[in-house]
Amino acid sequence: MTVIDQEASWVPEADEAEDAETMPLSTRLSIADTLTLGNAICGFMAVYFTTTGVLIPHLTGNEDGGMARHSAATAVILMLLASVFDLFDGLVARKLRSSAMGAELDNLSDLISFGLAPAYFVVVWGMVADDAHQRVSAVAAVVVLLAVVLRLARFSCVQLRDGIFQGMPSPFGALTVVSIVLLELPFVPTLLAIVGVAWLMVSRVEYPKPRGRLAVAMLSWIVLSMGLLAAWAFDAPGGELLLQTGCALQVVLGAVIPLFATARRVNTFRDNRREARATQLP
Repeated sequence: MTVIDQEASWVPEADEAEDAETMPLSTRLSIADTLTLGNAICGFMAVYFTTTGVLIPHLTGNEDGGMARHSAATAVILMLLASVFDLFDGLVARKLRSSAMGAELDNLSDLISFGLAPAYFVVVWGMVADDAHQRVSAVAAVVVLLAVVLRLARFSCVQLRDGIFQGMPSPFGALTVVSIVLLELPFVPTLLAIVGVAWLMVSRVEYPKPRGRLAVAMLSWIVLSMGLLAAWAFDAPGGELLLQTGCALQVVLGAVIPLFATARRVNTFRDNRREARATQLP
C-alpha cells in the first residue's frame, strides 16, 4: 500500500471520529431533559388512568364508584407530579447543563401533560357526568387544548422581561381546569369557568415565574393537593370536603392572581403618566 493509499484510507476515519465527537452533543440528554421526559410520561399515564378507570367502566356498564374515584385521583396526582417535574427541570437546567433539545422537549411534554391530559379529562367528564352535554364538553376540551398550544407557541416566539410569564402558565391552567371539574358544579358554570381559564392562558396577563420562595410555596401546595386527593380516593373521613376546599382554593387563586396583576399594571401605567406630566411642567 502506498503512502497516498494510507492517507486516503485515514481521512474518512478522521471525519468519522470528528462526527462522533460533535454530533451527539445536540442529541445527548441532560439531567434536566430526563426530568422533562418524566413530565411527558406522567401526562400520558394520566390519560391512561382516566380511560381505563373512568371512561371504559362507564361505557361497559361496570361502574364502581370507588374505582372511578381512585382512577380520577390517580390521574390528577400524575398531572400534579408532571408539574413538579416541570418545575424542577427549569431549575436544574439553570444550575447545570441543558441540551439543545431542552426547550423543544419541554414544550412537547407540557403539551401532553397540561394540554392533552386536562382536555381529555374534560371530555370524559362530559361523558360520565349526569347533567353534562358530551358534544359541548368536547368543544370546551378543544378550547383548552388549543389555548395550551397557542400559549406554548407564543412562549417560544415572544421575548419577555425576566421573571414573568404572559398568560396563565399551562401547569397552573391545567390544574385549575381539573379543579373546576372536581368541584362538581352545575354544567353551565363549570363550562364557563373552563373557557375562562383557557382565555387566561392566552391572555396578556402577567404571572410571576415560580422562583425562590414562590417555587417553595408552589411545591408545598402541590404536595398538599396530592394529600387531599389521596384522602378523597381512599374515602377518608372528611376527604371529600377537604378535596372540595382544595379545589375551591385553586380556582380562587386562578381568579385572584389576574386581578392583582391587572391592578398592578394599571397602577404602574398611572404612575408613569404622572411622572411624564411632572417632567413636562415648567
